[in-house]
Amino acid sequence: MNDDQSTPRRPGRRGFLKAGAAAGLASGAGVARAALTRTPADDAQRQTEPFYGAHQAGIVTPQQSHTYMAAFDVKTDNRDELVSLLRAWTIAAARMTRGDTAAALNTPDDKSAPDSADVLGLGASALTVTFGFGPGLFKTGDGKDRFGLASKRPGALVDLPRFNGDQLIPEKTGGDLMIQACANDAQVAFHAVRQLARMGTLANVTTIRWGQAGFLSGPKGQTPRNLMGFKDGTNNPATAEPPLMNQFVWADGADAPWMKGGTYTVVRRIRITLEHWDTMELGFQEQVFGRHKYSGAPIGKKNEFDAVDLDAADKDGNPTIAENSHVRLSNHQSNSGMQILRRSYSYNDGTTFYIERWPPWRQETEYDAGLIFIAHQSDPRTGFIPINAKLAKFDMMNQFTTHVGSAIFAVPPGAKEGSYIGAQLFEA
Repeated sequence: MNDDQSTPRRPGRRGFLKAGAAAGLASGAGVARAALTRTPADDAQRQTEPFYGAHQAGIVTPQQSHTYMAAFDVKTDNRDELVSLLRAWTIAAARMTRGDTAAALNTPDDKSAPDSADVLGLGASALTVTFGFGPGLFKTGDGKDRFGLASKRPGALVDLPRFNGDQLIPEKTGGDLMIQACANDAQVAFHAVRQLARMGTLANVTTIRWGQAGFLSGPKGQTPRNLMGFKDGTNNPATAEPPLMNQFVWADGADAPWMKGGTYTVVRRIRITLEHWDTMELGFQEQVFGRHKYSGAPIGKKNEFDAVDLDAADKDGNPTIAENSHVRLSNHQSNSGMQILRRSYSYNDGTTFYIERWPPWRQETEYDAGLIFIAHQSDPRTGFIPINAKLAKFDMMNQFTTHVGSAIFAVPPGAKEGSYIGAQLFEA
């Protein structure tokens, strides 16, 4: 045993008395200091993001470590009932982003249990709640204009085309309304959506169509890595530069004034065959992405944010970055300068088992895991759609990925205090 691990001597009775007296003298000051001192963990829990503002939070907000997204079908055909729910959602969301419960507790109406109370003591954890409107809110699949909004549907809120290789699951696709909660605590994010979903159910206005939890990890201020081990979002337009956000993210409201300052959000659930990917050699993985795995640098470069050189070639004249690599096909240089703001999360929904029936028979495991691809842009017709159409046809990554969920939403601008999300649409 090392000297510093030896068993300490027990103090005698006098030692205990001295220690007790010292503790008693210091206890008052210690309690006071404890009340005034906050640890870094406490500060993270208490961090808040403003709910009200020109833009909705959760779009250019520094990305939190957890998300819970849900899409809803609207059951009612009554416009007033829908607006009433949006008002209630706005109030509840604003409360929760401050670190409060969705509704006040210990009131005469508390018998109805207005909040699940599972986040008491957790703090806001930088919670943001973002709302979006799907195409079905403006006109249903059978052409019904339930709320008199068909004429106000923006041209950019298109029905996404079916892309090459899509294997969409209806239960993970679409939705009339969207709520995304992001926080640095998984329970805080889930709690927010759970309370809002409950309100919609009790009002008999909405039902959940799909929900999905996600996570990301990485040092603060650095580009997070996806489950394939590569950095995800390196080439995003800088959120701190308003001209870039105005060009690529915020809608100008040209054909739909109520959307000015909002954005269009595409959500894709992409399953990744990690068990297959993990058998690939490092060099091949880097060719698929067009980047070095550990540094994040473009192939042939040293640093993550070095410019991508699509003209670079090796000594034999072959492109340094493969023609069908993900970076080449998605880079703005290959897409008429267009950029989208990626704010994606990984997901892991467990494992499934199957029997490999080709001799020798054996049991294999598959992960139900991958990426919740989330992209904000000023117009998906010039952003996500042409970029993804190219990727769907030629990207080497397609041999490891399957798109199983898809949705698009018009995310309106932020609400003013005393108003509600979407007021510009319903009151114009």
